[in-house]
Amino acid sequence: MNPTDINDPEYFHKVIDCQYACPSHTPVPEYIRLIAEKRYTDAYMINWESNVFPGILGRVCDRPCEPACRRIRVENKAVAICRLKRVCADNRDEIRERLPKIPSQKNGKKIALIGGGPASLTVARDLLPLGYSIDLYDDQEAGGGFIRSQVPSFRLPKKVLDEEVGYILDLGVNTHFNTYISSMKDFLKKDYDAIFIGTGAPRGKDLDLPGRKEGDSSIHIGILWLAGVQYGHNKKAGRTTLVIGGGNTAMDCCRTARRLGGENVKVIIRGSRDRMKASEWEVEDALREDIPIIEHLSPVGFVVENGRLTGMNFQDLSREEKPEVFMACDEVLLAIGQENAFPWIEPEVGLIFDTKGRPQVDKTTFQSNIDRIFFGGDAAFGPKNVITAVAHGHGAAISIDLFCRGKNLNDRPGPKIFLDGQRMGYKDWIYNSSVSSDQRQDVPMVSTVKSIKDRLMEVELGFDQKLGKKEALRCLNCDVQTVFTVAECIECDACVDVCPTTCINFLTNMDEANLRQALSIPAKNQSQALYVSAPLPTGRVMAKDENLCLHCGLCAERCPTTAWDMLKFSYNSARAGEK
Repeated sequence: MNPTDINDPEYFHKVIDCQYACPSHTPVPEYIRLIAEKRYTDAYMINWESNVFPGILGRVCDRPCEPACRRIRVENKAVAICRLKRVCADNRDEIRERLPKIPSQKNGKKIALIGGGPASLTVARDLLPLGYSIDLYDDQEAGGGFIRSQVPSFRLPKKVLDEEVGYILDLGVNTHFNTYISSMKDFLKKDYDAIFIGTGAPRGKDLDLPGRKEGDSSIHIGILWLAGVQYGHNKKAGRTTLVIGGGNTAMDCCRTARRLGGENVKVIIRGSRDRMKASEWEVEDALREDIPIIEHLSPVGFVVENGRLTGMNFQDLSREEKPEVFMACDEVLLAIGQENAFPWIEPEVGLIFDTKGRPQVDKTTFQSNIDRIFFGGDAAFGPKNVITAVAHGHGAAISIDLFCRGKNLNDRPGPKIFLDGQRMGYKDWIYNSSVSSDQRQDVPMVSTVKSIKDRLMEVELGFDQKLGKKEALRCLNCDVQTVFTVAECIECDACVDVCPTTCINFLTNMDEANLRQALSIPAKNQSQALYVSAPLPTGRVMAKDENLCLHCGLCAERCPTTAWDMLKFSYNSARAGEK
């Protein structure tokens, strides 16, 4: 193998599994260390710069970082990254003085944002400090998009949502709420320099089955029903309610129905529970509230008697003969998926859409086939999650800025990277290098009996400062990298002896497949690289399996010549206006 190029910004970035997995590439270990030091405001601002909504995401993020967490290699459970994000949000000081200063002199460019969700708000956050004038249009009465209309208050209190959306709007966004854009053709006459469309995936899928029309008054599209609850239109659920679907919307529907009088609420899925699209913790929350999940049932039809819904028929896919079974109910919530919908964009505008109704959008620039129109969030590529929408917003803002300055949209700024020494003494580091043996902390919850009675009561209480610090110390500091200097190595193998995971090897070089197999513990995880040195005086190379490393620093402590060092790798994604 060729020697590893550690100057490649993506090499060490990939080693920081949590940050690499985050669509917005939030510097997770950095803010977790600050939480351990009780520097909550500093930790919040690191999050705010990257993911924009720390208090919101600390409650409702889909947490792609946690399945990637290196802690899983030590024990079964990841660091509670999402809940630690909430710790800094709940314990921080006022941050308005630390927000970007908006120039009073504008740059003469006007940008329209259609849709007030996380993608659009991120675009606004990134472009306002550059002097752009931002107009935001949304048919709701306030910003937030689907976070406001569909995420139940028992998961996300309105106060948290209003505050974090307000931080952005108060930077100087010209808001046009309660405004539905009915014609893109007419809107284009407003002559904005660029238009960003972040209208989400607002159309819930329906079931066109026998009895659907006859039982319409008791059969609801899940996302519309949730919006009705949020805005006070739906105040009661059926005593016996069936929720069809296995995603996060289904979990929100069933838990909300319990809080609106549903005494017998069931979730029906076609497959098995282990293949549900809903996040594992969302499923756990539903089960904790005594909501059963019935597997392997495929809807066949709605049963309506004398104009009243009495139940549904299903095909039992778990049995070879697939018999039809009846389940009684007086209300059905359909949460079987969402689709893009752009009825307000006329064909003559010229935007190209695929067969699924999704716009033709470049995955890097977020530009459509019409050069001044950009898409992001669910509106661009279909339903995802909040953190992905934020990442789209950052990327689209870069493109809009380049477009408005007449630059090539593919000539994009790169990430800011730094390698900083962590040594304070021979065996003393700036960071806490010891590996905590604590298991993942359980988050305190309001009792089910109490929370079921009030749909506005937040169920998760979050970690207090003591639990937050204990959980933060479980982080393995994956951003503090082991860096090897060939010229300093005397090949004493002391680092090999002290390594607790046997990730360091000195051996004859060979091709990657054979080298992976020749390590003391074969490197089977192909997603993690091998760190390979240039040849040493004996002709051997140092080969380290990044997958096994705990970043404990023992190799650097034991090395008599400082051939090993611990350097903190900082990776900050590019933002609009940077070079």
